Amino acid sequence: MTVDIEAAARELTEARASGKPCPPLRGRLLAEGDVASAYLVQQRQARAWHGRGERRVGAKIGLTSRAVQDSFGVYEPDFGVLTDAMAVADGDEVPIGRLLQPRVEAEIAFVLGADLTVGRPTTVDLLRAVDHVLPAIEIVDSRVAGWDISIVDTVADNASSGLFVLGTAPRRLPDVDLRLCGMVLEHAGEPVSVGAGAACLGNPLHALGWLAGTLARAGDPLRAGDVVLSGALGPMVPVTPGAAYEARISGLGSVRTCFSEEKS
Repeated sequence: MTVDIEAAARELTEARASGKPCPPLRGRLLAEGDVASAYLVQQRQARAWHGRGERRVGAKIGLTSRAVQDSFGVYEPDFGVLTDAMAVADGDEVPIGRLLQPRVEAEIAFVLGADLTVGRPTTVDLLRAVDHVLPAIEIVDSRVAGWDISIVDTVADNASSGLFVLGTAPRRLPDVDLRLCGMVLEHAGEPVSVGAGAACLGNPLHALGWLAGTLARAGDPLRAGDVVLSGALGPMVPVTPGAAYEARISGLGSVRTCFSEEKS
């Protein structure tokens, strides 16, 4: 089949702008399993965001659960771009109309204090580069109708990114056991998702190492000040309009967001 990078990027952009999801890209504009072309679609959109004044502030990692990888038939994570326009302050209300099919998940966010430019970063490289960690809620979204996505669809769609919320009480790495820290995501005081650091590639630091090496080898390394969302600690949860969600991660504290009741 003929791969059409521009058409794929245009469909995702139009879906985002109109609030109407598009059909899956695979088998139409992108070939099944053509992850390299999907990243080109992602890059095409990122350039457009930069062109309209958005500032890149980091990256997000997806597919960090072994079970989810198996369901996609892939054996490594994927990644997307974070911009300043995607950031939501802790506790702020998100207009539900900004999103198409939102879901929430709790994660650990790394904030870098140094560049990570080596292609195969060691644990020591990572520990030295991380300035602090924060609890985070990622508001994931899909521009593909019904979340009918393959690896190609989600990569092209910026790893199904939407918005992100960071906590405001930084913790240093020596003060947190990333592998064992427990997570609970609550809605109306009731747990809707639970997990732990080990659910993210065995340790969220492993996810950071994968991304840092991948981007460095591609000539676009992570830089000091970047935020990295390392991947879900538990199952993602569909958003209920008008609802509030709070993620509590042991050793890191909590972070909260809420959604308006209706699209404006």
